[in-house]
Amino acid sequence: MELPFAEEYRIKMVEPIRKTNREQRVQWIKDAKYNLFNLRSEHVYIDLLTDSGTGAMSDRQWSEMMLGDESYAGASSYYKMKDAITEITGFPYFLPTHQGRAAENVLFSTMVKAGDFIPGNAHFDTTKGHIEFRHATPVDCTIKEAFDTTLIHPFKGNVDIDKLDEVLRNHPVEKIPCIIVTITCNTAGGQPVSMKNMKEVKQLADNYQIPVVFDSARFAENAYFIKTREEGYKDKSIREIVLEMFSYADIMTMSSKKDAIVNMGGFIAMRDENLYNQATVYNILFEGFITYGGMSGRDMNALAQGLREATEFDFLENRVGQVAYLGKKCKEYGVPVLEPFGGHAIFVDALKFYPQIPKEEFPAQTLAIELYIEAGVRGVEIGAILADRDPGTRENRYSDLELLRLAIPRRTYTDNHIEYVAAALKNVFDRRNEIKRGVEILKEAPVLRHFTVELAKL
Repeated sequence: MELPFAEEYRIKMVEPIRKTNREQRVQWIKDAKYNLFNLRSEHVYIDLLTDSGTGAMSDRQWSEMMLGDESYAGASSYYKMKDAITEITGFPYFLPTHQGRAAENVLFSTMVKAGDFIPGNAHFDTTKGHIEFRHATPVDCTIKEAFDTTLIHPFKGNVDIDKLDEVLRNHPVEKIPCIIVTITCNTAGGQPVSMKNMKEVKQLADNYQIPVVFDSARFAENAYFIKTREEGYKDKSIREIVLEMFSYADIMTMSSKKDAIVNMGGFIAMRDENLYNQATVYNILFEGFITYGGMSGRDMNALAQGLREATEFDFLENRVGQVAYLGKKCKEYGVPVLEPFGGHAIFVDALKFYPQIPKEEFPAQTLAIELYIEAGVRGVEIGAILADRDPGTRENRYSDLELLRLAIPRRTYTDNHIEYVAAALKNVFDRRNEIKRGVEILKEAPVLRHFTVELAKL
């Protein structure tokens, strides 16, 4: 018989987690003002809020932690990280930062000014926040197929080249400091970008002499999808694919808490020495000296090792496979999910789950609350609350995608946990018609409101 799929690791250490009861959870989520970010971690049984910094490091990463060089300047850990980044991505210059949004802060402080336009494929929350904080405008050029959750398309994260060309033609070049391509595209459901599309974006950008930035938090997962879905790449290694991917970028930012499998860390990498020199000023101002940039030496060592582990095919096959396992179980139970399944998370279509709840009452947040009450599972809304208000009109921004994201940490939960999550979703789905109303906003921040928003049930 054919051998079943099995993990490419074995467990060496465990962390206890505790089940709670429904009565407790009803009170805790009420105390949290119906914002799952406000819950205490010990009140959560299975935490799928994010895959950022929540993965399990390997024995080799822990070994590297013990070898960390904590020198303020010129630490050997910096050079380990530099060597790994150059080897895997091909970029000659880099600056360490404490996480991805810090990399965005340094880069955008260098490049973005008021009145600019930054096109890309569905910028994620912190990217959009940093752009709008500088009174610039993010422009979504994602392909239209991304907004149909039932459509099977291998690369729903792709940039619409015609849309992008229209943006470039209709704005002065000096008003477009860069084009951002997010790989994989989180806001569109963890969907990958094809190599062909990356190449087309780069060719178009070169025509206008505009640099291309890759938001690369999940670049290895993107490479896995290219290998398994795109013609001409099945016989190439993940490392070969990654090098070609980054050959179509001038700059990259990375939250290393995702595909480098560390609890904290990030970086900016680039080809242009002049841009590097400009960015060092902001890195020193905001993060720390250029050879540590907000990171400890032990974390830089773990990050370097994590980059190498994350670009191994066996790891990626297991990681993406576990996400797909949750997606398949949800489909078996009739739960409407975005397809094809993403690389790091399953996205539940809240508009189909709760068609009776109007978009003004935030159905994805309502679903996240109900799943927590049902089983102690914490997910996150990727919808109108996350999208924030329009900075000009202050109206809520609604999209065709109103999703509950269940992000699976790397090497953390077993398939039994995954089955528990699927069963919990089924229970919520079975009683979906009992939920008549959603939630309303009581208090919100002007930018990135979803982290601290306070809500009330209607």
